[in-house]
Amino acid sequence: MSGNLIKYDKYMLIKSLESLSYDGLYLVWAEAFKDYAHSWTSDEYKKMLVRRGYNPSLSFGAFDGDRLVSFVLNGIWEWNGKKTAYDTGTGTILEYRGKGLVKNIFIESIPYLKKAGVKQCLLEVLDNNDKAIKIYKNLGFKVEREFNYFIQNKDAIVLNSNKITYIFQIKPITLEIESQVNGFWDFTPSWQNSFDSLNREPGDFITLGLFNENVLIGYGIIEPSSGDIPQLAIHPDYRRQGLATTLFAELLKYNQAPSIRVINTDKKCTNITAFLQSCNIQVSGGQYEMVFDI
Repeated sequence: MSGNLIKYDKYMLIKSLESLSYDGLYLVWAEAFKDYAHSWTSDEYKKMLVRRGYNPSLSFGAFDGDRLVSFVLNGIWEWNGKKTAYDTGTGTILEYRGKGLVKNIFIESIPYLKKAGVKQCLLEVLDNNDKAIKIYKNLGFKVEREFNYFIQNKDAIVLNSNKITYIFQIKPITLEIESQVNGFWDFTPSWQNSFDSLNREPGDFITLGLFNENVLIGYGIIEPSSGDIPQLAIHPDYRRQGLATTLFAELLKYNQAPSIRVINTDKKCTNITAFLQSCNIQVSGGQYEMVFDI
């Protein structure tokens, strides 16, 4: 959709971002997040938007004249059987913060999302960001799940020495395995870690399968350029044999980044937390997954 959604004040307009290029948006993204601990290169930012399903025509921003100063970027896809708008990134340039721009962008975008058939909005927010959590709850978002995330320097990771027996094999496989492995999960992967997201840029990932003879009993996925491990799972019948450690060690051989990241593990899943901590990968922080029904 194009055109203005609302005249916010004498100069501010809220409208879709369909006419804004990736490069143009990145300049505003970098400006909005320049005071954050983490920064994104242009390539990282583009990969992130593609992976999360960014849809420019259903993403919206506040413009001061021709200048984009605040934005809500949406990925659009099916989630839990419903067409969903996933908050791929929300930011406001420093001097425009505290004006309620994100709140107004979200409110004014709802009719257009609804017209496009979107049934719900989904986002993740750091669990210590009390201001943002309050805003989202006031808008009607509810906490769906609580996540942990883990980030560790690769040189600090400790792996117990485990050698699997000859009946087990680890070899590269494709991402086309969802129907075979969802019974391995203790929790459903988050939006950015889902097979739908990973398959948008499958060449960015290495997938390793663990086989008992010719039967797939475990798998792991890594993005070598970032050290991100979006999925790692062993069939329940084959756990506590050191197989996860061995598979994890094989994944780490492909890592090209200085650290390893495991983002959005369900806090209720104590198995993955205990496993990562056994590798000296401690919890770095937490997030809430929040949902708003349109």
